[in-house]
Amino acid sequence: MLKMPRKKSKSQRRLWWLKLKHIGHNTWRRVKAFYSRHTVLRRLSYTVGSGLGLVLLLAIIFHPLDHKIKRVGASFSIKYAQELGIDWQEAYQALMDDMGLNYLRLMSHWDQHEPFDNQYDWTDLDWQMDEAAKRGVKVSLAIGLRQPRWPECHYPPWAKRLPREEWHPKLMDYLRDLVERYKDHPALISYQLENEALNSWFGECFVHDRDHLKADLTQEFELVKSIDTQHPVVMSLSDQHGLPTGEPTPDIYGFSVYRIVYNTQIARGYFVYPTPIWYHRLRAWIIDVLKDRPILIHELQLEPWGPAPTPQLSIPEQDRSMSPAQMYKNVDFGRQIGIDEAYLWGAEWWYWRKTALSDPDPWVAAKDIVRQINAGKDFTIPAD
Repeated sequence: MLKMPRKKSKSQRRLWWLKLKHIGHNTWRRVKAFYSRHTVLRRLSYTVGSGLGLVLLLAIIFHPLDHKIKRVGASFSIKYAQELGIDWQEAYQALMDDMGLNYLRLMSHWDQHEPFDNQYDWTDLDWQMDEAAKRGVKVSLAIGLRQPRWPECHYPPWAKRLPREEWHPKLMDYLRDLVERYKDHPALISYQLENEALNSWFGECFVHDRDHLKADLTQEFELVKSIDTQHPVVMSLSDQHGLPTGEPTPDIYGFSVYRIVYNTQIARGYFVYPTPIWYHRLRAWIIDVLKDRPILIHELQLEPWGPAPTPQLSIPEQDRSMSPAQMYKNVDFGRQIGIDEAYLWGAEWWYWRKTALSDPDPWVAAKDIVRQINAGKDFTIPAD
């Protein structure tokens, strides 16, 4: 009978690692000594290495990518629609029936669906999912504590009073019921877990310890995958910065693209985000190399970011950060990054401008943008 090979002990593995480390250290020391004696060769190596690095960088930046967003969706929040004072059901249906969107990113805010401890109310989310399924529209469902729209972390009032050690198990119970309920729904195509999970500078969230955040995120990810292995899990990076160097590794990564915002951190006023197209291309390439995962734009800015909540801004003030012309420019910017899939940000605002302020221009612009992308044609920006 064949014997199974014995597993090396901890001391044997440590001895093997020390030997390997010693060999590597000696090899590096010899290489350094060799180059110190050959100045010309050292300079030539630096020049060649720098040249190859520059060529690689230029190849990433200027590579002739297929500059088309092939699949376009939009985020939609009942909570934000109600904040704007619009009929959220009419707005939601209009996105599918008039706008022509075939993909939506919906929210499952914890405070809306578990208003009392262990008492779930899925009425509104059931209605949204069923209405999407009737039309063949596909849904990427945001799940977890941190989801789009202020205050970012959507605690039920009863959970706010509890310490993390008590409310997080309650969140896990909520996640379990949520995933079990919708995993077989015909409209579902993916989950988006904990929007910008490690973004500790924005939102009203009570946990900022990165070790706790990472531990919670890993636990939630493993729970979702243990229940549903059929649908991919998307995880978004913190705002427009950062690289996914840690765990867990989702099925898809997402990052946001914002262009014009009102800044209060350095000097008050509007400014263009200093992240050029090549920055996003390089970042996408690094993510692909590090993690070998697809990437999408989970938020492409198509709504204002002004000095006050949008309902308090005049139309001219809103247009300073997001006019219909700027909407086309932002989509063209996102298109040139070379990523196939993008979810537009601002659907509730387009409908609010159209119905509450009698200004259909943002809605018309968004509808034309969606039409062009769905048609698969080259993107054109109307002349001013």
